[in-house]
Amino acid sequence: MHDIIQELAKKRSAARLGGGQKRIDAQHGKGKLTARERIELLLDPGTFEEWDMFKEHRCSDFGMSETKIPSDGVVTGYGTISGRMVFVFSQDFTVFGGALSEAHAEKICKIMEHAMKVGVPVIGINDSGGARIQEGVASLGGYADVFQRNVMASGVIPQISLIMGPCAGGAVYSPAMTDFIFMVKDTSYMFVTGPEVVKTVTHEEVTAEELGGAVTHNTKSGVADLSFENDVEALLMLRRFFNFLPLNNREKPPIRPTPDLADRLDFSLDTLVPENPNKPYDIKELIIKTVDDCDFFELQPDYAKNIVIGFARMEGQTVGIVANQPMVLAGCLDIKSSIKAARFVRFCDAYNIPIITFVDVPGFMPGTAQEYGGIIKHGAKLLYAYAECTVPKVTVITRKAYGGAYDVMASKHLRGDVNFAWPSAEIAVMGPKGAVEIIFREEKNNPAKLAEREAEYKAKFANPFVAGARGFIDDVIQPHETRKRICRSLVMLRNKKLENPWRKHGNIPL
Repeated sequence: MHDIIQELAKKRSAARLGGGQKRIDAQHGKGKLTARERIELLLDPGTFEEWDMFKEHRCSDFGMSETKIPSDGVVTGYGTISGRMVFVFSQDFTVFGGALSEAHAEKICKIMEHAMKVGVPVIGINDSGGARIQEGVASLGGYADVFQRNVMASGVIPQISLIMGPCAGGAVYSPAMTDFIFMVKDTSYMFVTGPEVVKTVTHEEVTAEELGGAVTHNTKSGVADLSFENDVEALLMLRRFFNFLPLNNREKPPIRPTPDLADRLDFSLDTLVPENPNKPYDIKELIIKTVDDCDFFELQPDYAKNIVIGFARMEGQTVGIVANQPMVLAGCLDIKSSIKAARFVRFCDAYNIPIITFVDVPGFMPGTAQEYGGIIKHGAKLLYAYAECTVPKVTVITRKAYGGAYDVMASKHLRGDVNFAWPSAEIAVMGPKGAVEIIFREEKNNPAKLAEREAEYKAKFANPFVAGARGFIDDVIQPHETRKRICRSLVMLRNKKLENPWRKHGNIPL
């Protein structure tokens, strides 16, 4: 028995060494942690239970039968983050460059299936050169097996991808189907075709970082949700992020006790909205002053900045925040912001997270670029997401809510549960100036008369009371009591029950 135990210890030691000390040193030389170091940092100390440590590939072509390394380039298992269960896989770049084989894919599929059975999230740490070429179609089949499980798990358990190295070719589609993608600057990249292929086909010369680096995907494509300076920061921030999420779609998000009083007033909000309706202000100030402990975890902060999304807590309960940002494009909705917010709303709805919407939107962005780009269909995604959503929805209109954009932003007509307006709210078909120029177009050569008409229109329509008279607004509230009124609304909505008609699935305008 003693010999068997020694043999087991030797095999475990070999597996933990991955591709060997030389390759581990090379990984460290690039400023990257190894697969197991990443798991140790991500999970609570001593909680990781590894599975399939001794699994090996079954390929015999191109001399592969002589090169078998235990774990086969991916470390899989489960553990806890802040005491809450999570399954995790971490690709090991020191073993065959983290390339995915049939056996490698089987390990990932196994933990995904178990995660769905027990109802806990999956975190995937990607650091791979792609499909293992020596295995041919078997490795491609492995990718497809993972993709299928990504789809089956979608909306059932949260899936988070952490890109901590290369992720190219077919490999990018698994993270793309997960709920959130985090990247590390200068060491991670994602693209379908690499710089060499791009140069051959389109004659464009571009570096891997420019083509698919963390900055590119966080500012231009919107593929990623956040980027971090290094592996350690990324893993620690992921731990913080994980604490906002429920474990699955059958439970409510976690509640964290807070000393921040639910009825706290903030009188500085009374002067947040400028007197001049064309002057911007920072909506993030409102968010931070309203949520628990000024703690707001923003997602995609550098993409489609005209809308702000992220997680916060109200009375300890996780909430999703969606807010127009008057500082960027006057808060107009455009293609990118509509898609960004729609996907976030759908995530919150899937996982029972109440949504708070702060509205200051003058309309949809005009112009040929938007129309040719399909703003009609893309804007409809956000409308669809809010209309389909059954979780508690609380809306606060701070200033402008014009035209179709008023409808789209969680209005009462899209089953908004509680809709508040500040006294500064302007709810109308369009701004006073534009409206008067259309209604009284015959007086366009009389500026004095038009100004008089504009003042008249503004007094009559550019306020929250016309909407209030029709019941489209539940109450006009003082800005300083925003937190108190939202907290009370969420308590009232805690046991809300609303179901959509049975269907296989809707046909969202993709």
